[in-house]
Parts: sequence; C-alpha cells; structure tokens
Amino acid sequence: MLTEENPMLATKLPGLELLHRGKVRDVYELPENHVLLVATDRASAFDVILPTGIPHKGEILTQISAFWYEQTSDVIPNAFISVLNEQIAYEFGIQCTPDYFGRSMIMKKTEVLKVEAVVRGYLSGSGWIEYQEKGSICDIELPTGLLESSQLIEPIFTPTTKAEPPEHDTPINYEQVEQLLGRETANAVKLRSLALYRYGSHYVAQQGLIIADTKFEFGIINDEVTLIDEVMTPDSSRFWSSEKYFPGKSQPSFDKQPLRDYLKNLNWDIEQSAPELPEQVVNSMSARYLQAHKIITGHNL
Repeated sequence: MLTEENPMLATKLPGLELLHRGKVRDVYELPENHVLLVATDRASAFDVILPTGIPHKGEILTQISAFWYEQTSDVIPNAFISVLNEQIAYEFGIQCTPDYFGRSMIMKKTEVLKVEAVVRGYLSGSGWIEYQEKGSICDIELPTGLLESSQLIEPIFTPTTKAEPPEHDTPINYEQVEQLLGRETANAVKLRSLALYRYGSHYVAQQGLIIADTKFEFGIINDEVTLIDEVMTPDSSRFWSSEKYFPGKSQPSFDKQPLRDYLKNLNWDIEQSAPELPEQVVNSMSARYLQAHKIITGHNL
C-alpha cells in the first residue's frame, strides 16, 4: 500500500504490455484500441527524472486532466474514456491494487504526433530567456521593452520537438511543424491549442488564477487531431495567482518551480546522477499541487 513516505515511482501490471515509460506516465496496452495511462509520483525537471517522488502527484495530475477533458469535450475531440476505478478495472480485465485507482486513465489509442504544442500568454521561463536574446520566440517577433512576466497582446503558439530522455525538447517554428505534421494537421494542432488555452485561461481567471503558459499533446484518431495525455496541470502549465501578479519579476507559481529553483541553486550538472530531494522541497511541491487541484476543480482530493 502506498503512503506519503512511499509514493509510486514504478508500475507493474500483470498481463499488460508496457508500451511506453515517460518521465511521469507509464502507458499499457489494453484490448480494442485502448491504453491505460498511469500517472506515477515521479518528479522530473530539465527533462531528467529524479529519484524522489512527490506524494499525491499522480492522482492530482489525473484528476485535473479528467476535469479538463470533461469541460472541453464538446469543443475539442479527446481520447479520454474514464478514470480507473474498481468497476472499470474489472470491465477491462486490469489486475491491479487500489493504488492505481484515481491516478490512471483509460484512453483511446492514438497515433501520437511528435510535437509539443506550447501556448504562451505571458513572458516567462524559457520564453523570457529567448525574448531577451532575440526579441522573439520561435521566430514570432514580439514588441520591444517587454518585462519578465509581461502579458502578451495575444497568446502565441511556440511549439517544441517531443524528445525522449536523455534528449531535450527543442523549440521549433511553425514552418517546421508543418514540415513534421503536414499543413492541415499543423493548423489543427495550432488552432486547437490556442482555443484550449483561451478556454482554460478564462475559466481559471474566475478562480483567481493565471495560466502563464501550457503545453498540450495530440494524436490522430480516424484522421482527426485529438487531445491526449495531461491537460493544464501543474506539470504542464505555469499557474500564477492573479492577486499576486506583478510584471517585471518571476511570479510565485503553483507548478514545480520550487524544484527547479532548488536544482539551480545546487549548480547540479544534469549529465550527472540526479540528486535526492530534501523533505522541504517535496512538501512544498505536494502542497502546491494539492492547492492547484482544489482551486481548479473546486474539490479536495
């Protein structure tokens, strides 16, 4: 049985084929063109998986993603079927302990598109660094004189490659997306990403949050560009408090910024073994994830 001192870092499901092990999610084959996405409690930063888990993380990411899937299903097609529970596990013949309930999702199987669909509404993170160097992000020219955390005139689509560890995602421009996916598919990915961001931003604004930036993943089902994986979670998005927002500096956030800050202060060489995380960082991360879940969904975990 999992406890806060023993978060889920690895998965093993008898009789199911493991298709893919990502930084956080393990994907298993299910019958009739379905897959099981298990969100573990693994933590990652700078595209590196760390040895210390974050309590509650996998369940929080799954519950927030399921919330957004249900909210946006009438607008953007998605692959979501259900969050795993005892009845669903029985129906799909999944042999697992209750630790997998609540943190796992049944999804339609898709042909995954090899692009990370990043949308930015504010100037932060790697986007802020690139703007300082070039005055643009992904070859999109931006006005001069913007500050760190400035709100952009309108959200912009700033995609990256979708790399497997130990490789790192690389920013690309829209023309490169067209070359990778084809013009029609690239256009659908861009428009749907921007629509999802605008919807999510409007929704969380009513709860006092800002989505500074976020990333989506898409696949193809029956020639249709379809939303997959996690959606507007603290792992894939930068959430800020509207009340505390003030441009010109880095903003307090509900994402994994404490983890990034801790690792930067260590002067850790990412080519070396990843360090264990201290209890203070783990607790801070877990509290932020729980708070984000409560604000977005309106419910306690």
